[in-house]
Amino acid sequence: MKIGLLGLPNSGKTTIFNALTKSEADVNTYASNRTEPNVAMVEVGDERITRLSNMYKPKKTTYATIEMADFVGFTAESSTKEDFSTNQISFIKNMDALALVVRNFTDDFMKNPTPLADIEEIDSELILSDMIGVENRLERIEWNVKRGKGTNKLQFEEKLLRKIYQELNNSRHVSDLPFNIDQEKLISGFQFLTKKPFFIILNSDEETFGHDNDLIAKIKKKYNIIEFAGKFEMELSQLSDEEDATMFMEDMGIKESARDRLTSFAYEMLGYISFITVGTDEVRAWTIHDGSTALEAAQTIHSDLARGFIRAECFSYKQLIDCGSEKGVREKGYFRLEGKDYIINDGDILSIRFNV
Repeated sequence: MKIGLLGLPNSGKTTIFNALTKSEADVNTYASNRTEPNVAMVEVGDERITRLSNMYKPKKTTYATIEMADFVGFTAESSTKEDFSTNQISFIKNMDALALVVRNFTDDFMKNPTPLADIEEIDSELILSDMIGVENRLERIEWNVKRGKGTNKLQFEEKLLRKIYQELNNSRHVSDLPFNIDQEKLISGFQFLTKKPFFIILNSDEETFGHDNDLIAKIKKKYNIIEFAGKFEMELSQLSDEEDATMFMEDMGIKESARDRLTSFAYEMLGYISFITVGTDEVRAWTIHDGSTALEAAQTIHSDLARGFIRAECFSYKQLIDCGSEKGVREKGYFRLEGKDYIINDGDILSIRFNV
């Protein structure tokens, strides 16, 4: 899973990035002229993997991960057709989801935060980018038609793109449109920004954190939102003493780290779950979409397992813990063999039988 952090300059994107990833990227205001994002992996904390690792004592323990990318702040200059598209969009389109970091704090540079206006500004930039992409494609289709290269497929594509363009022109997202299977396949290559899952990270200071319920309620009318005390939580992530970190979190009324809250929020919002593979070589969590089949889970592990899929040996994490061992799982009759259409549940422990 890849999540891109977007925002205006001085929104605290890099501060949030550091809080989530324990990185030390430069957070000075307007510090960098870089065009490529800061990138780091965030390990998804999972008590189940920790406990299974203690049980199996494997050579290797692998938690699920989320790749976080901290993009350069949007500016008026970067929103032009040429600069915005070339310097930012090629990176952003590779993200599975987009998180807009919105400033809700004051500092020496900006006294009055305007989170609602900031959200509208970035939202407009994403819509504009998608509109430009549609316009460019429509121009190429028109060029082909004029040269006698028009086909039924191009006509179908043109009709769909004009419908999408109208939606964007009305300040709506591509995700607001229903698509059938053929339409989804046709537009998949466009990687529309407004079709990606999108949520707000409200970046507050210690004084405002947890006290702007009216603002959060307004944002929730249209977007999913999570709030962080960015600067505080970045400093918290850099503490080496866990007891000190826990004490400071309690003082702020924060029950979990920024990383744990973000990963749980992202999994729930984006519809992801984890299944697990276990053994003396490795205990590992694998991330898939909720509703995925056993065959898709096998594909996630390795294409050979999907190609030669026979059955999935399956039992749940809870059943294993309740029984104390795999032997106990079998004795209780919880051990199952499932076919390729079996729908994976969060916490399922799988072993794929296959033959290539």
